[in-house]
Amino acid sequence: MLIIGEKINASIPSVGKAIADRDELFLTALAKDQATAGADFIDVNAGDGRSTDSSPVEIMKWLVDIVQNATDKPLCLDSDDPAVLEAALQQYRGERVMINSVNAEPEKLEPVGRIAGERKADLVALVMKEGGVPRLVEERMEAADTIMEYLGRLNVSEEHVFFDPLVLPISVDTKQGITTLKTIEKLKERYSKAKTVMGLSNISYGLPARAIVNRSFFLMAAAFGLDAAILNPLDARLMSLVKTADLLTDKDPRCKKFTNAYRKGLLVQ
Repeated sequence: MLIIGEKINASIPSVGKAIADRDELFLTALAKDQATAGADFIDVNAGDGRSTDSSPVEIMKWLVDIVQNATDKPLCLDSDDPAVLEAALQQYRGERVMINSVNAEPEKLEPVGRIAGERKADLVALVMKEGGVPRLVEERMEAADTIMEYLGRLNVSEEHVFFDPLVLPISVDTKQGITTLKTIEKLKERYSKAKTVMGLSNISYGLPARAIVNRSFFLMAAAFGLDAAILNPLDARLMSLVKTADLLTDKDPRCKKFTNAYRKGLLVQ
């Protein structure tokens, strides 16, 4: 399971304040902590710049520098603004990189997909078109088909596509957990070379005891074929379940990663 650390996101109040205050120490520590906790990628979302006097492009370039100076983990550049993404990629020194995200709307697919194709970047693709999040699995698959056909023309190979099956708060519609799981299953059947990824914490929005909901849904999604998750790697119990999920879904040959984690005292029961 590929883990994308979600914590450096301007929508989180403490992070938004750190970005506005140019608090390099806070952001550096947050990047290092996520890497140490086991994140494979560090998501970097600088927001829209409204909380500072600088432009979104300048803020993103500054934040990319901060994070890549703190860790050698690859970055997931989180913006739907092509200008912000291009500037971030120019600032980025790593080889592997992920872009988050596009959907099936051509005006978004065209510029961001072209950037991803030229850079050979992994690309998170939300299975939705205009008009909001589809409620049905079939509608999400139609969006996935549109995305894959379009990206193929932009030199983005299936191996670089990370489909986001979409996670809606279960507090709003209790059917949406099952819908997401079935979408993962269908995506894996139809596009065997592509990957699946989801923003885990969306499932628990509006509920108490959110960590329990997140952990439980993660295990269910892993059983349905989830390949990657955007989550909080500082949740030690959740990261223990990541290792357990790999063990139980044949992604940990001879149980080596699980037993090594146990020996290092990394598993929280």
